[in-house]
Amino acid sequence: MERYTEVINPKTEGVQSVARALRLLKILSQNDEGLRVSDIARQAGLAVSTTHRLLTTLELQNFSQFEPDRALWHVGREAFAVGSAFGRRHNFVAPALPYLRRLRDLTRETANLGILDHDELVTISQVESREIMRAISPPGGRVPTFCSGMGKAILATWQDADIAAFVARTGFHPMTKRSHRNLTTAMVDIKRIRAQGYALDDEEHVTGLRCLAAVVWSAQGEAACAISVSGLAARLPESRLDAIGKQVADAARELTQKLGGTPPA
Repeated sequence: MERYTEVINPKTEGVQSVARALRLLKILSQNDEGLRVSDIARQAGLAVSTTHRLLTTLELQNFSQFEPDRALWHVGREAFAVGSAFGRRHNFVAPALPYLRRLRDLTRETANLGILDHDELVTISQVESREIMRAISPPGGRVPTFCSGMGKAILATWQDADIAAFVARTGFHPMTKRSHRNLTTAMVDIKRIRAQGYALDDEEHVTGLRCLAAVVWSAQGEAACAISVSGLAARLPESRLDAIGKQVADAARELTQKLGGTPPA
């Protein structure tokens, strides 16, 4: 059996352990099927013994869960409770749900709510399609902004100079062959979004999936969040895109009014 040794500095051991435990939670949250301790250790860059110690500590507080029959570790229920607090902190999550449900029922596709956080688009709420084959982006999931319909919808509310500065700072992180890779084509897309009132992710995040999104405005006339409909490209052909895009834009406009928001003049 391979042996691992680690040098621990007593002054930083506590902080280091917290950072490592959080790293393990992130790894667990990205895998729905569960992971063996050796796989978690490899992804985290830690010794198996250290990883096991941290996982069992997390398990005591219900942040991780061990499945003994298959020797797999999963994220625990307490992690979900803590993560849900992030969504509750944004007071537009609960008011948005009726609009998301309506969009789901109108389009038969998954409806989403997202915000821009640390230069990425984060899904914070979702109403899943009832179709067997459906698009799902679990709440908490992050996507490069220019690969996301909601992300592009939010960026389209910015000044051109601010978008250029954003790209200069973050760059592009293409996820499919359709993802943006340069500012020139990205700005053509941005101008189209401004003109039509909704954004299209045309298989830019996941091949075979499309997403239509629109912005919800705050009382300060800034983009508070965005809502979207996402589904299989086969069920969202070009012939349906404009109609669904307008439905999403209408829902975003109504939610803006519900929240007391104001689009800029």
